[in-house]
Amino acid sequence: MTPKIKFGIAGIIIALVIVLSFNVNSGNQLSHNTDSSVNVLRIGYFPNINHAQAVIGLGNDDFQKELGDVKIETQVFNAGPSAIEALFADRIDVTYVGSNPAINGYIKSDGNGLRIISGAASGGAVFVVRNDAGINSAADFAGKKFASPQLGNTQDVALRSYLLKNGYKTTENGGNVTVIPANNPDIVTLFLKKSIDGAWVPEPWGAKLIKEANGKILVDERDIWPNGKFVTSQIVVRTDYLKNHPDVIKKLLEAHVNETTWINNNKDQAVQVFNAQLEKLTGKTIPADELQNAFSRLEITYDPIKESLYKSANDAFELGFLGDTKPDLSNIYDLTLLNEVLGEKNLPTIP
Repeated sequence: MTPKIKFGIAGIIIALVIVLSFNVNSGNQLSHNTDSSVNVLRIGYFPNINHAQAVIGLGNDDFQKELGDVKIETQVFNAGPSAIEALFADRIDVTYVGSNPAINGYIKSDGNGLRIISGAASGGAVFVVRNDAGINSAADFAGKKFASPQLGNTQDVALRSYLLKNGYKTTENGGNVTVIPANNPDIVTLFLKKSIDGAWVPEPWGAKLIKEANGKILVDERDIWPNGKFVTSQIVVRTDYLKNHPDVIKKLLEAHVNETTWINNNKDQAVQVFNAQLEKLTGKTIPADELQNAFSRLEITYDPIKESLYKSANDAFELGFLGDTKPDLSNIYDLTLLNEVLGEKNLPTIP
């Protein structure tokens, strides 16, 4: 089964979930969200450093303190498509997620299902290859096997787009480069077993592959973006929840901006706190030098870096992931509440 077919099936599943969700909502108005006040906010995120605000702020209750009487419930995901499916299935209300799953969800819901309300991170994604794989440039890709965290996720689209721009087709499209989806921890195992030659991954997995699995950075994704800035994570909310509970979302954004500021002002301490929270989530920590190395390629920010998302959408469209019509993303952002928070803190707002 080709990636386009798999992605299409995933899109159909998401679309069906959306339709069913909207039908239920129209008749039932989301029973847990009908009051003027809500007592639960369900947040999704990943145990990655480009979700550092969530890992730290949810783990040490900074977010809960800001939300007050609104109880926070959390769900941890490996990659974006699963988080978007959960959003539309009404299992979560808001999630930290990468660009392409957010774009796909927006399109599958005909622009009705979600809104991006803040950025979370820029950078922090790398294409790492094994030192002994004989890869020194794109000229060496023929016959190689690479991995990404999940079909259609942000790093998967970046990898496939990079291959295409360097003249390579994947095996399912008649080419000679194989791309396989694998969970980030499994990618490390595949590296160690020499079952793959490289992987496009978010940090800290890039740093881990370098130190623990005989890897080297072939492409730091910052190098292929204007000014080295591109969105790798952002906050997405279900549209009905944003409409019904703007007060709750504004408090969430206040917590997010506060956490962003604290991390950027206390980077060494933030690395330690992130590791402590990561251990709670996964039972494991990342060696301090790996984590510092990973953070060095990442910018924690609330700026959604909108132009980079539009570029990612165009790349996904060219790969055949977004249908036959170039998507209209003109309403994918709603930064009203973020800009209210920034204005109240005397911080520059986002155009």
